Amino acid sequence: MLGGDEFISPPPRKTVRFGGTLTDILMKYEKGETTDFELLKHQLSDPDIKKLPWLRRSREVVEEYLGFLSNLVSAQTVHLRPCLQMIVSQFVPPRITIREDDVDISDSDDDDENLSENFNTCHRALQTVARYVPSTPQFLMPILVENFPFFNKSERTLECYVHNLLRVTVYLPTLRLQILELIIEKLLKLDVSTPQQDIEDAEENANNSDNEEKSTEEGLFDMEEDEERKGNKVVSSSSERMAHPLAERLDILMTILFSYIKDVCHVNGKLDISNTKDLYRDLVSVFDKLILPTHASCHVQYFMFYLCSFKLGLAEAFLDHLWKKLHDPNNASVIRQTAGSYIGSFLARAKFIPVVTVKACLDLLVNWIHKYIDNQDKGANVYCDVALHGPFYSTCQVVFYTLIFRHKQLLDGNLRKGLSYLQSLNFERIVMCQLNPLKICIPSVVNLFAAITRKYQLVFCYTIIERNNRQFLPVVRSGSGGDLVQTCTNPLDSFFPFDPYILKRSKKTIEPFYQFWEELSAEDLENLKKPIKEGTSEDEDDDFLKGETPQNDGVVGLAPNSYESNTRSPLSSIGSPPDCYVPYPQ
Repeated sequence: MLGGDEFISPPPRKTVRFGGTLTDILMKYEKGETTDFELLKHQLSDPDIKKLPWLRRSREVVEEYLGFLSNLVSAQTVHLRPCLQMIVSQFVPPRITIREDDVDISDSDDDDENLSENFNTCHRALQTVARYVPSTPQFLMPILVENFPFFNKSERTLECYVHNLLRVTVYLPTLRLQILELIIEKLLKLDVSTPQQDIEDAEENANNSDNEEKSTEEGLFDMEEDEERKGNKVVSSSSERMAHPLAERLDILMTILFSYIKDVCHVNGKLDISNTKDLYRDLVSVFDKLILPTHASCHVQYFMFYLCSFKLGLAEAFLDHLWKKLHDPNNASVIRQTAGSYIGSFLARAKFIPVVTVKACLDLLVNWIHKYIDNQDKGANVYCDVALHGPFYSTCQVVFYTLIFRHKQLLDGNLRKGLSYLQSLNFERIVMCQLNPLKICIPSVVNLFAAITRKYQLVFCYTIIERNNRQFLPVVRSGSGGDLVQTCTNPLDSFFPFDPYILKRSKKTIEPFYQFWEELSAEDLENLKKPIKEGTSEDEDDDFLKGETPQNDGVVGLAPNSYESNTRSPLSSIGSPPDCYVPYPQ
């Protein structure tokens, strides 16, 4: 076992293979003796270049080595790639192996006090090389990709590497788009391999274990000691750790990405419009290439949510970008449907989007729906078919979902004016059309939309819902062991990309801008059964409107993303728009 002082003592003086020390060779080179220097250049072309202990040496040696690197790569660019490989390999903390009886018993990160200084030196070296070799970015990017740590590495290793990658974008801006694409691609793989249900299950199991341990420990102390412990209780940092190991890594990396976005967009505490626009263009490009084609990612897409919170113009530009994706018939149907899901979830969840923008988006979406119905009335495919009309059904669901979250704000202040606006959207024609969107959209969304629209006498949906329920035939498949298992499928395979964010550390960045769903109380459900009385005056408050709009202190939940989520126990969808069927009173 290594002694504690061995970690503190400086590294031993290493020699090159042909004899002598690195310092001696550099000093000879300054005096004009180039023989050993030429031998050293050949050694540098070997992969062992990574093992030269130049970082954790004296300042003089480091400065000489940086000068040597600049001379080497400028004189013979054949050594550029080995030098870049050597520098990038130092973007992670050094590893130490503890051995006992010739057996490795640990391989852990070295807690180096000089780690930050070493990283600074690495970036100095990289800038030096880039200054003398303009083609450095072209050779550097493949090396950054090759050296990206596997996800089974420690959180600290991943954290340091991603942080250093983002630092590279500061002085090599031509690589920013590629580096952001690399990082987000890795985060996306980590995100989709960690389903939200697995994260929630791990947290629940960890909480149960903590409660059991706490109850056991409390039995070991008397009452006085218990009171003393409770009085001096301090929240430990472990409370912010995610129980799921991959979720913990994702949480740390998302925190770094959010911090980077904030630092780039703000200069001296003020929003820099030019920097923000440039970053927006890069991130939208990455969004189109990676995020939009990926189904049911849970957290990574929030980098766009956070960026758009800086300025309303960004949010409107993002909505306009998604709208163009949705209504462009040249795009694949799945891309159009996903763009619709992003529009609906963004309008519903983003606190920073005002009612004026919500109305403008609803006008666009509803007008497109009516034009689609007009065009279909002239054709032969006027029947319910997801394969033919997927974007139409997705857009209908966007409108229904947005209305569920925003109807109180749309009606707030002036009830008559708000109702007049909603009536102008002509929901009745959408619901009653032969394409039958209520049959395809997610049941929880349909049921709440039906309850709200009946409440305000916009359209009566329950006759169609009951007819659809009678026509619905369950899909039956063979399960394990030959048993017949009744399953439900989601025709749109839709999801809400901005469902509640559950990573503990990074969610603190999102929560101030996030609209949580407010669980409906028994009184609210009862109010939904009571339509507004005719002749309600413009200034008369409605009982349903007296409730507050959804607040951050509401219960966090996940809106269901499939029919199957509606068949689970209520605990699996806490805080979501519930699958509540509000029957029309006879």
